[in-house]
Amino acid sequence: MSPNGSDRSPRRTMRRKLPQALALGLVIATATGCSANDLPRLGLPSPVTEEGPLVLHMWQGSWIAALAVGALMWGLILWSVIFHRRSRTKVEIPAQTRYNVPIEALYTAVPLVIVSVLFYFVARDEARLTEVSAKPQHVVNVVGFQWNWAFNYENTEIPDPANTNAAYDVGTPAEVPTLYLPINESVEFVLTSNDVIHDFWPVNFLMKMDVVPGVVNKFQVTPTSFGTFAGKCAELCGQDHSRMLFNVKVVTHDQYEQHLKELRAKGQSGAVPSGLLGAGSAGEKTTGSEKK
Repeated sequence: MSPNGSDRSPRRTMRRKLPQALALGLVIATATGCSANDLPRLGLPSPVTEEGPLVLHMWQGSWIAALAVGALMWGLILWSVIFHRRSRTKVEIPAQTRYNVPIEALYTAVPLVIVSVLFYFVARDEARLTEVSAKPQHVVNVVGFQWNWAFNYENTEIPDPANTNAAYDVGTPAEVPTLYLPINESVEFVLTSNDVIHDFWPVNFLMKMDVVPGVVNKFQVTPTSFGTFAGKCAELCGQDHSRMLFNVKVVTHDQYEQHLKELRAKGQSGAVPSGLLGAGSAGEKTTGSEKK
């Protein structure tokens, strides 16, 4: 009996209220700051390429695995705290498990299994994401430089300035460039750097890759949604790293060809001259003759 004459002891009341408190805490933790649309993506933006859902599924799977392990561990901790406390068991010192070979083997085997399963899925998906076909429909040489980006359309890692079918665009920190891509057509990005390591990241593509001097990196995507999407450098590359921004605009095939035609009409045919890839926080474009 409790001091006030009730047969409800404080201990029994705590047992009854604990599940309710845990359920309320779970609801608050999962609902705070998340809308119904944001929750399934767990913070990632909406994918706009054929390859994007693969990254999203891998991200969601990692969260599911982490939540399952976390729920198991917190459950065991709470179970031990509630049902094996000293006031309940009257045991001063619980049984010790040191030098218990089966339990220690279990402690080693379970993390190895978890890591191995995660490694398998990551390796499988990474191989798919970095796979490039021999004949993509379009090739864009992306050149990173301090402090912006140049896009050589229909060019390789060794752009040909005499290629009259090609075109280029180049940005500055003060003038954000826009990369045009045709919808539902495969595009291979050939990534090269003019100075230091950068990282090419079209955010909604859910894919990024380092741009390394002296190294040619490649990946392919197929845009599936019209619109204009943000891009940035994801590698700290110096003073104006935060201003290395660009946009990606997904358009129809005809609009893509028209954009290249407009660039060539402005004299931006072939490949970007090296003189346009100048360093400096002002980001001013300098032609080859001005550089001399």
